[in-house]
Amino acid sequence: MTQGRNGPMGSGSPDQESGEPAGDVYDWFQRGVQLLKDGSPAAAAALLARAADAEPDSRSIREALARAQFNSRRYADAADSFRWIVAANPTEDYAYFGLGMSLWRTGDMEAAQEPLTIAVAMRPDLRDYVSALRQVKATLRARES
Repeated sequence: MTQGRNGPMGSGSPDQESGEPAGDVYDWFQRGVQLLKDGSPAAAAALLARAADAEPDSRSIREALARAQFNSRRYADAADSFRWIVAANPTEDYAYFGLGMSLWRTGDMEAAQEPLTIAVAMRPDLRDYVSALRQVKATLRARES
């Protein structure tokens, strides 16, 4: 195992003095993504939040954080993270999709419709996008009746 500035890289154990995870921001990002893949979204979100605090302008960290927040059912936090990505890069179709899905999960169907519509307009070939928009529209129609 290689040695990082805060201890063994990949250990995930915090540095005894600072309380920060071992390694640098890139290590935190990599471990966070792996935790997300391994089915530990809450742990991933905690580590990726540290990485986002250290590198606040990183869209890749923010996207991984947003996915971890969504998968750990922290939908309002995920919506905030996806909003940040959309504001930083309005051409990110996945961020619009994630924002719409997060808003949907919070129960705000009206707000979910717009970002999902934008995602579908950007990528009409993606069935997940189209299906989500259809479901939100159907729910809104049912509420009107």
